[in-house]
Amino acid sequence: MSVSNLSSMIDRYLARYPEEQSVGQKFLDLLTLYPDCFERNCKFGHITGSAWLVDPDEKSVLLTHHKKLKKWLQLGGHSDGVKDVLAVATREAVEESGLEVVALDAEIFDLDVHKIPERGIFPAHYHFDVRFTFRSLSRAFSVSEESIDLEWVPIGDIHTRSTDESVLRLKTKWLDRF
Repeated sequence: MSVSNLSSMIDRYLARYPEEQSVGQKFLDLLTLYPDCFERNCKFGHITGSAWLVDPDEKSVLLTHHKKLKKWLQLGGHSDGVKDVLAVATREAVEESGLEVVALDAEIFDLDVHKIPERGIFPAHYHFDVRFTFRSLSRAFSVSEESIDLEWVPIGDIHTRSTDESVLRLKTKWLDRF
């Protein structure tokens, strides 16, 4: 995948969600202004890939209690130079859960830009998160070093685990599919 492929994916996403032009434009600006935006050493911010990972019955989503951010979030992580964001999201879902996963759609499910606070020698910066939907082939996960814990949370009950606005938006988008 190339930068132009990601730009095209973002254009298609914005055609489905025209009310999100502002966030989409932030991504397009990043891709134009920062050629190194797929590397975590891009100081302004960088592209990340995330997974909305549902169980085999598609009734629960796997959330991670993120070790560094101390919040319940979807699985995901840095691109580390990989420009194929669907591949990044897939890699992160597998690495962080130990599960075998299948992408439900090759199109972007959600876009989010959020600030990562300064931590030690790492200055504050932005994550430009590209999110995709996946289904797990089982429920038997393993917790990686990046998480305090993982939990299958019934989609309707996500608010009991996470109050993060972007996670709640993922829930709404998922439920609005039907």
